[in-house]
Amino acid sequence: MSTRALDKELAGLAASARATMVRGIEASGAFDADPAWKEAFEAVPRHLFVPYYYVGVLGGHERCWGESPDPGARERWLRGAYADAPLATRMRDGDLVSSSSQPSLMALMLADLRVTDGDRVLEIGAGTGYNAALLSYRLGDDLVTTVDLYPEITESARRHLADAGYHPAVVTGDGARGVPERAPFDRIIATCTLASVPRAWVAQCRPGARILAPLATGLIALTVRDTGYAEGRFLHTPAYFVPLRGEGRPEPEQPPLGGVPHRARDHELFRFLLTLSRGSLEPQEAYTLWEREDAPQRERYGVTVGQEREWAWLDDPEGPYVWPLPG
Repeated sequence: MSTRALDKELAGLAASARATMVRGIEASGAFDADPAWKEAFEAVPRHLFVPYYYVGVLGGHERCWGESPDPGARERWLRGAYADAPLATRMRDGDLVSSSSQPSLMALMLADLRVTDGDRVLEIGAGTGYNAALLSYRLGDDLVTTVDLYPEITESARRHLADAGYHPAVVTGDGARGVPERAPFDRIIATCTLASVPRAWVAQCRPGARILAPLATGLIALTVRDTGYAEGRFLHTPAYFVPLRGEGRPEPEQPPLGGVPHRARDHELFRFLLTLSRGSLEPQEAYTLWEREDAPQRERYGVTVGQEREWAWLDDPEGPYVWPLPG
């Protein structure tokens, strides 16, 4: 059974499930900062971007497929496609390589991107193409570029986008290098976790541009002052994504936590600080800071990207709590 025939068969269920998903996102407050995104989520059919995905089962993963010969399985696939949950879409040797992010988190990130009509946007991490479709619906195909390292990901994203009627620029390449041939950009949004913010992104932005990206286990929102400088704070929300690949710097190992009290080891905000500062602060140093400052929320942390160095900080980029990020 073809995808298009399947869409016709389950069109009513798809419309109902999409409406339910959008109501849930709206109730979460993710549209509050920019209600115009509600229309995009209502219009773009997520199921076209996840013809199959994987769900965890005992001992591994089970593939949910939109063209399964079992009608019940197809219905479960479709309902899952509109759940407010991340969907694993590509596995390699048991590791997650690509996914479709949780829709409510996508909505929050898109709203906090603060786009205006005419903005040129670069997305780092094409994934399924769903996020690029939402951007294309809002801004138009010509203003949207999405890049991913793996040809199989960009090929499938391009196919999904075409099936849904969208044709942004889909580029195969190292996202850490940006897409200079499509620059300058007014907004850059990443859907993969960073160890630090690539300076190439800042260089490809117009002054006043906004960069929104997962860093550590949070979302950093940077304002670009010029082609060599950007600065900003973390949003309040936690965020967990697959890492940006192709940067040439492996993710460091989690340091041992001996000497750190158990109440801190399992505390989300301490883990955030530890992840943000590892390689620069020892776990005991991080704990001392965290305890002294009364478990600071993510919004108190920020990042500065300069021409020569990049650093994270608590409260003040020139204050007593600063540490370098890997360049």
